Parts: sequence; structure tokens; C-alpha cells
Amino acid sequence: MKEHTFLETWDLDVFYKGGSNSKEFVEHLFKTGKHIKQFSNKVQMYQPANGKKDQSCVLELIKLYELIVKKVRQAGAFVSCLEAQDIKDKQANALRGKVMELSASFQNALTIFDGKISAYDDQQWNNLLQGEGLTELAFVLSERRMQAKNKLGEQEEMLINKLSIDGYHGWSQMYDTIVSSIQIPLEENGQTLYLSVGQAANKFSDPDQNVRKEVFSAWEKAWEDKSSLIAKTLNHLSGFRLNVYEKRGWHNILKEPLEMNRMQEKTLQTMWEVIAANKEPFKRFLERKAKMLGVEKLSWHDLDAPIGNSFGKMNYQEGAAFILKQFSQFGEKMKAFAEKAFADRWIEAEDRQGKRPGGFHTYFPESEQSRIFMTYSGTTSNVSTLAHELGHGFHTYAMKDMHTLNRNYAMNVAETASTFAETIVSDAAVKASSSKAEKIVLLEGKIQNSIALLMNIHARFLFETNFYEERKKGIVSEAKLNEIMVRAQKEAYGEALDTYHPTFWASKLHFYITGVPFYNFPYTFGYLFSLGIYAHAQQEGSGYEKKYMALLKDTASMTVEELAKKHLAVNLAEEVFWQNAIQLCIDDVEEFLELTE
Repeated sequence: MKEHTFLETWDLDVFYKGGSNSKEFVEHLFKTGKHIKQFSNKVQMYQPANGKKDQSCVLELIKLYELIVKKVRQAGAFVSCLEAQDIKDKQANALRGKVMELSASFQNALTIFDGKISAYDDQQWNNLLQGEGLTELAFVLSERRMQAKNKLGEQEEMLINKLSIDGYHGWSQMYDTIVSSIQIPLEENGQTLYLSVGQAANKFSDPDQNVRKEVFSAWEKAWEDKSSLIAKTLNHLSGFRLNVYEKRGWHNILKEPLEMNRMQEKTLQTMWEVIAANKEPFKRFLERKAKMLGVEKLSWHDLDAPIGNSFGKMNYQEGAAFILKQFSQFGEKMKAFAEKAFADRWIEAEDRQGKRPGGFHTYFPESEQSRIFMTYSGTTSNVSTLAHELGHGFHTYAMKDMHTLNRNYAMNVAETASTFAETIVSDAAVKASSSKAEKIVLLEGKIQNSIALLMNIHARFLFETNFYEERKKGIVSEAKLNEIMVRAQKEAYGEALDTYHPTFWASKLHFYITGVPFYNFPYTFGYLFSLGIYAHAQQEGSGYEKKYMALLKDTASMTVEELAKKHLAVNLAEEVFWQNAIQLCIDDVEEFLELTE
């Protein structure tokens, strides 16, 4: 394969020149606002009459709806990139406020639209959907109609949308502001370095236990120092959410996240039950890793520690080449997509101060381009994260020819696509290992992913469900938050660790994301669901890419239960699927334990 030198910074000027001071972007926001007003006026004028004229009116509204969706998502993606690349960019924060205002205005117009389509009886609605251009949108439009019936009246929902800007979403922005001020001190070569949250997080993969311990101590103190502010933020954010749910008559805290992920509660319960029943092999892995690191039991700061140095580092060029090679083994389209992402600077990976922590993929629908954000420091975990985010990008690529409204896939299937790509890379690497030592290191990397998805994410889910029960009774103190967090971690990790992370509730961004409540279980679903798909791919060989892309195309137009039945012929409410998926993870553990005996 031809050698490339890929830049580690992304190109945002191709969208709007000038970054957060872009006049082009201001013009984009202005035009988007005009389209939203036009849509709002047309929706208010529309009066359902159950006739042929209705079909043409709805189709006209849908076309404008699609146009605005693209513009709002384009704007949101751009601002997300600006905020992520420089957490001190105050102008980007101001632009976020403007995008949120536009989004709220659009949501208000959609609330009126939903009220209009929910006025049809079932027979009238089915007749309407027979119209040209509407049949292909039957699932998503019917979904909106049914959800509208479960909400408050038009005026109440519009008021909630308006208040959420400075309330609900405002608290989420407050969290980002607090995090942007946090610096983690680290003594290195006689000097004190001040690391951003993202840079400090990468240090938990440092081979030196003293470094990990020092960073974790400073990390805990930094979050403790801000815990009063962050606890207030979490309490008010969750309080807003609970008050809205109460007014709507939603007593199950999981109702909205389950609906957003198009899945049944029975599916979720079955998944967690199977995971809980299979913790023992992973506890044995943690015990073995502790022994290899020379400690009696692992502490929280040891979880990401490498067990070998020889194969643990790849620079960005090596990481890119490695991913491209493995993607090419699965399919040419996946490899070509990733190569374009690297070559056209769709990826921000530079390891520097001032960036937000974590990684994400976002899509610019008007430009039909993806952008990927992360901080790459050369660890095997970084390579996995990069493959993971490219998997998200490939998901959008697979759906590029579909109607925009049929491309709004949920988080759980989004994580399916990303984890599938990550598995391709990690599994191929293990199989291609040239020595026992290399195989052990690579296997450990795979198992670390299982630990994260089956234990860490489980702890987050347990924390959040227990926290919301406490929050219903009133404000939850920092001490109580710490207590709930440690209890959740102990249950999720089967008491296998020596020390835990009490302030994890403060340091984890996912608890503060308002766009997707319960930003945790979809990761685990996506992980295990992707393993089920991967098993099919292994059985069928290199020709599976076409079937895989067909599955991805359906991810936004049916429930996950229907998706699994259609493409995998399995029932997600039954334990057998989940047991077979988790067994693949256990097989890795068994092989690791055998190799390290």
C-alpha cells in the first residue's frame, strides 16, 4: 500500500472560513432562521382535511422539514467541532447558544406539526401514508405521531422547549464551562505541567504506576474541588428532566431513553441479566492483570495500564496504516471511506492542551462529510478509539443515498456500527500477532474493551438509575453522589478492585448530555449487538460487507428488535443471543488466562 503522511488536525474552513468568527457561518444561521419561520408559518396554516390535498401539503412540509434538518445539524456539527478543538473559545460558546435557540424554534414548529398529524385517526393516517413520497417515511412519521400522543398539549410542549434553552440545556453548558477551567498538575522532570482533562485521561495508560497514581490523585482532587458546582449542575439538570416527565405522566425514568433507542425494556433487562450472570471470567482477568502488574488487587487507576511495552505504541501514521489494512480485509468500501477521512483531513487527533476530553464523530449533512475528534497519543486504546469513530463515519456513508428523515439512527445502533469497526481492527490484530508476547498485549486490549462496556458502563447505568430515584426525593449531596457511585462500581466490577473512583459522576461528561438521556446502556447494547453481527460476518467471509451495509441502512427505520429479526434472525428478548455474544468476550479472557498462566 502507498505510504501516506496524514495531518493530525482537521479542516473546518472547507465548511465556513474563519472558525468561530466566520461571517459565512453567521449567514448560514440567518438563512436557517428564515427557513424555520417559513416552516412554522406553513405548519400553522396547515389544516388536516383527510383528502388528496393533505398528501401534497404534508409532502411540501416534509421537503422543508428535510432542508431545515440538514441546516440545523450542519450548524450543530460545526459548533461542536469549534468547542472541542478549543475549550476556551468563548465565541464558539456564544454560537452554541444561537444554534440552540434555532433548534428550539424548530422544535416548537415540529411540536405543532406533530399535533397536526396526531389529529388523524388510524384509518385516515394510513390512507395519507399511501401518497407518493410519504410511503418510504411511514415508520419515522408514525413514530412522531405516536410520541406526540404521549406528550402534553402543543402550548405546554412549546413552553418546555423554550424554557429548556436556559434551563435543561443551560445546565449542560454550565458543565462544559466548569470542565474547561480544570487543569491537572503533574510533576515531570522537575517541572510542574498542567494538563487538560483530555491529556490527563491519557496518562491512565502510562506504563509507570507512579505516574498513574500521581495523576489519579491530582485528578480526584481536581474534581473534588469542583464537586459542589458540578453537583448543583447535575441536580438541576436532572430536576428539570424529572419535572417534565412528571407533567407528561411518565413514571418510568427509562421511558424516553428506550423510545429514543427504539428498543423494548425487556430487551434491556435481558441484556443486563446475562451480563450480571457472566461477571466471573472478567473478575479472573482483573485478578490476573493485578498479578502481572505486581499488585494484590487493581486500583481504578490501574484499569487502563498496559501490561507490555513492546507493542503498546503506534504513532499516528502507523495507527492510520494499521486501521486501513484491517478495514481492507473486511471490505473495499469501508477501507476507501477511512482513507478519504485521513487524506482529506476529516480527523482532529493532535495531542495538545486546550482540547475537550473524549472523542466523537459528527456529520455535516449539507457537505456530506464527517469529522472525527479525539486526542491521539499513540496508545493501543487510541487506535481503538480512532477505529471506533471511523465506524460511526462509515455508518453515515452507508446511508448517504437515503432520505434525510430515514437517517436519524439512534445511539444504540450508532454504537453498533462503531464497535463493529473497532472489533475488525482488534480481532485482526490478535490473529496476525507474530509472537506470544504480542498476542497477550493485543488480547488484553480487546478484553479491556469488554471490561469497559460490560463493567464500567454497567456502573454508569446502575449509578444513574439509583441517582434518579434519590433525586425524586430532593437534592442529592456530593457525599451521597460519591456513595451511590462507589456502590454502583463495586456491583458492576464484582468487588474486584482495591480502590474506586467516587467522583466519577463529576468527571464523566455523559451524565450531562441532555440530547440523549441515559448516555450509557446504548454503548453496551451496541457492543454486544455488533459482536452478533461480527459472528455472522466471520461465517460468511469477505462478501459480508454488502449485507452489513444493508443492515446499517435499516437502522433508522425500524426497532432494534425488528432489525435483529430481519438481518440476523434472532430474538433480542431471549437470553441466547446475548449469551452467545458475551461468550465471544469470555473466549478472549480464557485464551488470555491460558497464555499468561
